[in-house]
Amino acid sequence: MPKETGRKTIAQNRRARHEYDILDTYEAGVVLTGTEVKSLRLGRASLVDGFAQVEHGEVWLHNVHIPEYVEGTWTNHTPRRKRKLLLHRDEIEKLVGKTKEGGLTLVPLALYWKDGRAKIEVALARGRKNYDKRTALAEKDAKREMARIMGRQAKGRHS
Repeated sequence: MPKETGRKTIAQNRRARHEYDILDTYEAGVVLTGTEVKSLRLGRASLVDGFAQVEHGEVWLHNVHIPEYVEGTWTNHTPRRKRKLLLHRDEIEKLVGKTKEGGLTLVPLALYWKDGRAKIEVALARGRKNYDKRTALAEKDAKREMARIMGRQAKGRHS
């Protein structure tokens, strides 16, 4: 069987980009069991309530939902178990310092296959207040409207 190449997205956490200001991102490997891999191959996962924590010098992923594999037997996994993330030691030490700083958290942004291996993009993020979210939405709408107007002008339709 030929080896997979490239990046294939399994799940994304779009809400995280709305709820948090993303300061830095890290790519990490994920320690998975066999039935979790099979479930991910079917494209089934949810990052909505997920977060990561540094515990005893290791980074753990919590609350990420990977549903049980349908054809699994007694070896099936629990859907919301905590999973170990694989990062370099210097990245973990950097994360320890930043998360203890206060107000910062680790949020999963995307779960994907990269050259046949499951990877997760984790972001160091600061939570937004409600007024920050409204401001971000207003800016996004203004940019979209400007792009729409510029597109019309480029095509010669002024309105």
